[in-house]
Amino acid sequence: MSSHTEVFDDLHPPLLPPDETLGDDNELPLQRLSVDQMLAKYCGEFGFWQFKHFVLTCMAWALQAFHTMVMIFADREQGWTCEPGSGCIWDVDKSICDLEQPGSWRWDDGDGWSTVAEWGMVCGEKYKVGLVQAAFFAGCMIGAGIFGHLSDSKLGRKGSLTIVCILSFVFGVLTSISPNYWTYVLLRVLTGFSSGGVGLCAFVLATEPVGPTKRGIAGMSTFYLFSIGTALLSGIAYIFQSWRSLYIASSIPSILFVVFILPFISESPRWYLVQGKTDQAMKIMHSIAKSNGKHLPKNVYIALDDEVKSNDEIGVGTETIGTVTGSVIDVIKSPLTRTRLFLVMGVNFTCSVVYYGLNLNVVNLKTNLYLSVLFNAVVEMPAYLLTAIFIDRFGRKPLGVGTQWFSGIFCIIGSLLGSEGIWKVVTMVCGVMGICGMAGTYNLMFIYAMELFPTVVRNAALGCGTQMVQLGAILAPFVVVMGGGFPFLVFGACGILGGILILYLPETLNKPLYDTMNGMAGGENEFFVVA
Repeated sequence: MSSHTEVFDDLHPPLLPPDETLGDDNELPLQRLSVDQMLAKYCGEFGFWQFKHFVLTCMAWALQAFHTMVMIFADREQGWTCEPGSGCIWDVDKSICDLEQPGSWRWDDGDGWSTVAEWGMVCGEKYKVGLVQAAFFAGCMIGAGIFGHLSDSKLGRKGSLTIVCILSFVFGVLTSISPNYWTYVLLRVLTGFSSGGVGLCAFVLATEPVGPTKRGIAGMSTFYLFSIGTALLSGIAYIFQSWRSLYIASSIPSILFVVFILPFISESPRWYLVQGKTDQAMKIMHSIAKSNGKHLPKNVYIALDDEVKSNDEIGVGTETIGTVTGSVIDVIKSPLTRTRLFLVMGVNFTCSVVYYGLNLNVVNLKTNLYLSVLFNAVVEMPAYLLTAIFIDRFGRKPLGVGTQWFSGIFCIIGSLLGSEGIWKVVTMVCGVMGICGMAGTYNLMFIYAMELFPTVVRNAALGCGTQMVQLGAILAPFVVVMGGGFPFLVFGACGILGGILILYLPETLNKPLYDTMNGMAGGENEFFVVA
């Protein structure tokens, strides 16, 4: 009798799930979980592994700052020599014409001396001083699209980041030996082409292994490294005041990053998953769990979101998932992602016009250029802190609208004020507040856009958004040169318009990062359509 009792005691009710506290992991039914589910349940959403990976990867944002903001210091003193009445010629041993004040160029076109405030450089022909900056951002716009696609397909996030850092180093060093103006412009385009993908690849690589409830504050923290990089560049530029040595000094960190930092950074498990490399993805997930002091059961197996079936038993836990690919064409074909893409592009454009437009005013301030750039970098940090605190409390959409309108209102107020006496100080304060608000939006849009698109097309979609950022950066200098209250009025209008566009985007707070287009379509309860 006792033997029969023991047998029946070992049986479990057939309709109840097995008790996971009993037996070995191998005795439990194998289950498919998405990356977000696995992070939240077993691996940890933001532990030691994610912290180390996040900090190392985001160092690339400092490189982005070096290659972008170096124009403030270097482009003001390339090797131009100007003689009264004879225009300007290239001289490899001399600086640009003469510096009337920090950040201000002057030259003689036969009719008297002019300054950079007029944005017309007469050196044989009427070259625009902003051409070099526009050329750099044009290169960024092209590079963001190309490397955004490559990082979603063959190269991966880490592979793309490696290539863009190497190219940035090579083109930066070559820029330092430019023999003439047009070679210099070409090399700045190529530098922009490579560095345009640095921040994009680093952001996605840093945030994809983070769990859903921690992703917002982690993503909002990436821009601290950009501001720190800008602040460090002020010191580097003060030490290396020759533009040639400055380009070398600001380029060397890129190759140091590749040699000493990248080997300790892992590829994104999400990219491995959509490429069908599930073994590599599982290896990283086990590493995350181990480093975070967690345990990932052997019966849990990673799967794409559209293949996950809760509590379903699968036959073999090591079966290979085929490669899933996507491109910008797929984003545009889908009504759901097409609407989101166009809205994100519009918001990024308005944000960029304001952010870069306000920052470019630093060369027009009658203060020390190095301290002005340092101050500009520091004042952005409170915006990053506040948005990081509020992003998970209020959500992406309300915070995006609020920061855009905050910036827009202060810019509109600045356009109504004068430029004499105390009003000049108040106008400057309005500009600083405008930068703070738009810096928060600029940072927010990276994490917001990342959550709006699935893994298979995420970098491609973000690449399109980044291209619009560069287009706004190209146009910003031409708004600044209008002078008076007009630039502030344009910046204010862009801030208000950007906030309105964000209103038409769906909220993504606490929603999963989808892997495939089908997974997103199935996971969304409603489609957003712009009337």
